[in-house]
Amino acid sequence: MNRLIRFAARRRVPASASFALCSVIALCSLDGLAAVSTPGKPFGLKQIFDLQWAADPRIAPNGKHVVFVRSGYDIMNDDDRHSIWIVGTDGGGLHALTPPDEVAASPRFSPDGARLIYAVTYEDKAGHKTGEIRMRWMDSGDSARLASLAHPPRELTFSPDGKRIAFAMFVDDAPDTPIAKMPAPPKGANWGPDIKVIDRLVYRFDGRGYLARGHTHLFAMTADGGTPQQLTDGDFDDDGSIAWTPDGMHLIFAANRHDDADYHPLNSEVYEVAADGGAVRALTDREGPDHSAVVAPDGKHIAYVGFDDRKQGYQVTHLYVMDRDGTHARLVTGDFDRDVQDPQWDNSGNGVYFQYDDEGITRVGYAGLDGKVHALAGDVGGLDLGRPYAAGQYSVAPQVGMIAFTQTSAQHPADIAVVGTRGGDARRLTDLNAGLFAHIALGTLEEFRFPSSFDQLSIEGWILKPPGFDAKQSYPLLLEIHGGPFANYGPRFSAEDQLYAAAGYVVLYINPRGSTSYGEKFGNLIHHDYPNHDYQDLISAVDAVIQRGYVDAKRLYVTGGSGGGVLTAWIVGHTDRFAAAVVAKPVINWYSWVLTADLPSFGTQYWFAGMPWDNQDDYMKRSPLTYAGNVKTPTMLMTGEVDYRTPSSDAEQFYEALKLRKVPSVMIRVPDASHEISEKPSNMMAKVAYILGWFERYGGSKLSAP
Repeated sequence: MNRLIRFAARRRVPASASFALCSVIALCSLDGLAAVSTPGKPFGLKQIFDLQWAADPRIAPNGKHVVFVRSGYDIMNDDDRHSIWIVGTDGGGLHALTPPDEVAASPRFSPDGARLIYAVTYEDKAGHKTGEIRMRWMDSGDSARLASLAHPPRELTFSPDGKRIAFAMFVDDAPDTPIAKMPAPPKGANWGPDIKVIDRLVYRFDGRGYLARGHTHLFAMTADGGTPQQLTDGDFDDDGSIAWTPDGMHLIFAANRHDDADYHPLNSEVYEVAADGGAVRALTDREGPDHSAVVAPDGKHIAYVGFDDRKQGYQVTHLYVMDRDGTHARLVTGDFDRDVQDPQWDNSGNGVYFQYDDEGITRVGYAGLDGKVHALAGDVGGLDLGRPYAAGQYSVAPQVGMIAFTQTSAQHPADIAVVGTRGGDARRLTDLNAGLFAHIALGTLEEFRFPSSFDQLSIEGWILKPPGFDAKQSYPLLLEIHGGPFANYGPRFSAEDQLYAAAGYVVLYINPRGSTSYGEKFGNLIHHDYPNHDYQDLISAVDAVIQRGYVDAKRLYVTGGSGGGVLTAWIVGHTDRFAAAVVAKPVINWYSWVLTADLPSFGTQYWFAGMPWDNQDDYMKRSPLTYAGNVKTPTMLMTGEVDYRTPSSDAEQFYEALKLRKVPSVMIRVPDASHEISEKPSNMMAKVAYILGWFERYGGSKLSAP
């Protein structure tokens, strides 16, 4: 699926980084982390709580420091903790700027670098979240609250002169006129929770639950504090990135303000609104997404990304530039067959920095206005701790020619690194997991390519070998399949895959046809044809690894989540080669999925040619449920009980189908888990533990470390 609405499970990264808590009252030091392990000990389930990662790096305008969000897990509360840290671009001076018990995010420097604003979120016992905007003066270290808000703020940004701050925030709607009026219950009576009245196409969303009545709008306030002024209103969500014009007179943002937005979810535009409020004016007008707009330093042009919507499953997102008034829009990266994300102008206005994925590697690049693209940095990522998805961030200090980004490898989650705006060798500034990994034996990763048995198409994959791997031995193989299906894996850290390797498995993952980062043609090989020949890609990968001689062909196991769950269910319906399978958060019946998931208008327009009742044969031909009568493989189903992206009803259908046929099967339901089952660290542990426990029942190896 297009990056705007992704089907794959993906960790939602806070806009700031934080430091892991050993308890609710104290920070873990790196020495403390080192003390929990002995040299060479395998990575264990409980050590998920020891992991730390960096996010949202913001380089100071003078290039001397990077502020970022340092994150980790709170073992006592089973949750993330995030605080803001700073490190010098020479690698020195790493220290915290906010306390560990304050959930801080979205650090943003003032134009002169003298001040830093950031957001703080509070949550009460009922789960309601409020927010603050805080200011820190960099020279003195003093901080103050600028505004207390009814909801957490997003997209914080200083005006060019540093005198104002803009942000986005949810605004509650007034209550609707009730359809029915109930008599009041007697005093002390309990008639249960309130009745839910649903009248919208999109009424619940994965990870957010049933949607509150209201919309996200833009606000502005003085940088000295005071009451924020609401700039936009209406039945629209003005939730795109916010950019000031250089004169400070207008804000540029992206939104889908069309009346039929729920029915055409990708049709966003770039808009402007005066910084003091007033009429909202569209600067783009085409069928398709336009977003991530940024204004050139001289104010004459706006760069943005998007595409002409052809209703394909995968469409490459390009860079465009238009005049400030919205005229003379032109395609800049038409010859660049990769997705352009997060554009940022250079200091001269002659080109744009951006992030993109290329054959499983996330990079920072630069495009001149002539369309020529240059790669500046690689190995960007490390923000998805569970699985090796693409998820990274960067920022630029164009005046001093330096880029800060989150850097990853198969051996560590996101750290902070810097590189020059002309490219060259990157310099890693942090090593947040040094104390942990100095005493842990991790698996080693090997990239390989192989031809698909279907059409000899070259496919890229990776083999994660267990610690202490010996090619003369024979290992069980675990095929782990990514979701999306329009997404990509790469040589990035994956806690879940490292745990499988620690249990003694050779872990195999690939980017089958349909994966992103290989161009639009490769991605659309599964357009209206998924799942199908991606099955041959996966089986060909297994055969290629078996031929290397160190895999036991009788001990093959397969698992995947979301789109990977679809393919896992498809595999067991088409072969019995695998000793056992775990189908996580799958779609089993496309007909029922499109009518119960949180994005109904997306599936009917992009993944299928129309409504299910008009295309029943196609929907069912591509549904794993159709092939349930072929399944012999012992199969576990795993689902989150509040998953609205692939609702539990789909997993239930496959489970009951297998039980009716007396196929060995079990269903694991994770309470309070959305589509991102692994969002809570205990759930990530449980996911891996149950998968390994199921495979162990059918001849698989056992995780040695708890």
